[in-house]
Amino acid sequence: GPGRSQRFPSDGGGGGGFSGDFNFRKHSERPNTPKKPPPVETKLPCSLEELYSGSTRKMKISRTAFDACGREVKETEILSIGVKPGWKKGTKITFPDKGNQQLNQLPADLVFVIDEKPHELFKRDGNDLIVNQKITLAEAIGGTSVNLRTLDKRSLCVPVKNIVSPGYEHVVSNEGMPITKEPGHRGDLRIIFEVKFPTKLTPEQRAGLKRALRG
Repeated sequence: GPGRSQRFPSDGGGGGGFSGDFNFRKHSERPNTPKKPPPVETKLPCSLEELYSGSTRKMKISRTAFDACGREVKETEILSIGVKPGWKKGTKITFPDKGNQQLNQLPADLVFVIDEKPHELFKRDGNDLIVNQKITLAEAIGGTSVNLRTLDKRSLCVPVKNIVSPGYEHVVSNEGMPITKEPGHRGDLRIIFEVKFPTKLTPEQRAGLKRALRG
C-alpha cells in the first residue's frame, strides 16, 4: 500500500537520497576491491598417441596464497586433466584461482595449453595424419602394400594397386585423428610416396624394362 510506495519511491526526486548514498559507498569501497591478475599459462606436452586415444594427466602444482590474516602460505595440489581424443595443439584447459596470489589480489587462473610432441612416423595436419613412405621403382610400377602400426596399436595393411608416381598421395578414409566435435568420426590417413629410382641398371635390365614398358 502507501507505506511501500513511500519507502521505495519510483520518481527520481524521492529516490535521490538513497541512490546518492549507495553510489558514495560503492565509490569509497572500490580502491579496496581485490584485482584479478591475468591468467598464468603453462604448456602441457602430449604425445600423438595421447591426443588420439585420450588420457588422464596428473599435474602437481605449488602455489603462493595468503590466509585470512594476510600471511603468505605455500599450497601444493594435484590437478587432474582429462585429455580428450582429437584435442589439438593450442587447446586450453583452465583451472580457476589455481595460480599464484599476490597480497590484496585475487588468485590468478591457471591455464594449461596443449602442446604436441613430434612423432617418429606420423605428422598431423588438422584432423588428418600424414605418413611419408619410400618404395622402389619396381613396387611403384608393380604394386605394393604399406604396413603400418596405428596410434592405437592396430596393424594396418594398405594395398596400393595404382601405379605410383613420385609425390603420389594415397588416402585412407577414417584412419586419421578423432574429430572432437563429431564423436565417431575421424580424419583421413594420407600416405605420400617417395619412389627410389635405381642408380645402376645392367644392359639386360634396361632392355627388359624397355620391352615391358613399350607402347
